Amino acid sequence: MTLGELKRRRPVSPPEAAERSARSGWIAVALWALLIIGALVTGEGLRRAGLSTEDNLPPLHAEPRLLTWQMLPAACVAAVAVSVLPSLAQRLSWRLLLPVSWVAAVAWTVALALSDGLDALHRPLDSPTEYPAGLDAVRADPGVWLSTFTERLGGYTTHVRGHPPLPMLVLWALEETGLRGTGWSAALIILVGTSAVAAIAITVRCVADEATARRAVPFLALAPLALWIATSMDAFFLGVGAWATALVAVAAKRGNLLAAAGGGLLLGTLPYLSYGLLPLFALPLAAALLTRITPRLAVVLLCCAAIVPLAFTLGGFWWPDGVAATHETYVISRGSAQRSYAYFVIANIAVLGLLVGPATAHALPASLSNRRPLAWLVGAALVGLLALDVSGVTRGEVERIWVPYAAWVVVAAAQHKPPARLWLSAQAVLALTLQALILSPW
Repeated sequence: MTLGELKRRRPVSPPEAAERSARSGWIAVALWALLIIGALVTGEGLRRAGLSTEDNLPPLHAEPRLLTWQMLPAACVAAVAVSVLPSLAQRLSWRLLLPVSWVAAVAWTVALALSDGLDALHRPLDSPTEYPAGLDAVRADPGVWLSTFTERLGGYTTHVRGHPPLPMLVLWALEETGLRGTGWSAALIILVGTSAVAAIAITVRCVADEATARRAVPFLALAPLALWIATSMDAFFLGVGAWATALVAVAAKRGNLLAAAGGGLLLGTLPYLSYGLLPLFALPLAAALLTRITPRLAVVLLCCAAIVPLAFTLGGFWWPDGVAATHETYVISRGSAQRSYAYFVIANIAVLGLLVGPATAHALPASLSNRRPLAWLVGAALVGLLALDVSGVTRGEVERIWVPYAAWVVVAAAQHKPPARLWLSAQAVLALTLQALILSPW
């Protein structure tokens, strides 16, 4: 046996493994930064040449600006969170940690948004292109609106045209409870979106272990993607998808039929919330496989997952027709369909980098290189996201579209040993910098 063969067969010592992991992590951070800078520089060049996009700051659907003192409240929230969250994540009981992490995520999300003013939470929903602008048509007769949704699609607002009918029905149902106005709609979206922190932690605990879930919590609560939770309907999609996956994991782990039924019901809503959520099914599938769901639970889950599709079909909305009609309006529009595929298929990944932050980039190689359950969850999210990206229907505006997927990629940051305050600080600084320098419509 040669000396080279002996070296290859020699087990790697823990210090050597740690050194390799650190090296690959820093390489990933360098690539992360280069990708983002390259996407912004290339996007500006294409914009000036009038070749790629109508956006003012490609690949982001945003405008440049500068905030200064307005960022102080959010900076204070970040400082407190970085200081106390790592300790709380390790010391609090599990049942108390979940609501605390949810509250932390709400505080961070709201603090960032309020740097744009007291009305910043509901202002995005006041746009004439958003869902609430089309609620008059639903109020007249929800049944008729649903049954004629596809035929009348061209007359609806931009976001209604781009999605199935369920988001509108959710907002209509909220109004029917007496909670009228975009302020209440924003509150629902933010609360459901930020609750994903708890749902994802529960999933990680079920498929991996509690220690890993506890390490992930601070990074989930302070993720830069919080910038697009207040207020974009995609944050609501994040929450629903996260709880669907969590219930699937809990059902399989504990043999709980009720959790299986709840998980199935929520999974059935995903294609009717957004056509772009279909690849998100990779996550509950990964959770089910990792926790070895029983055939009995799988049957309950699948039967309950059929309830919402059946209800919409009986109500007159045929999902494939909705996809076809939406694609038709997408192609004939002068919006994202006209953007450069070659540019955005790469630049969209750079936007993902902004959503997940440098701490995730550093941890990603180590997270994906092992065969632990964490790698399967992160990998499932990346596979779903990349499938959507390559399809070409996501040419820009992915800072909101990626939110339901990006939160699961952030789980990779659980690789960092607690308290990891430097990496948490890097995440917070990135979010504060983005909020100070760009003005997003969401």
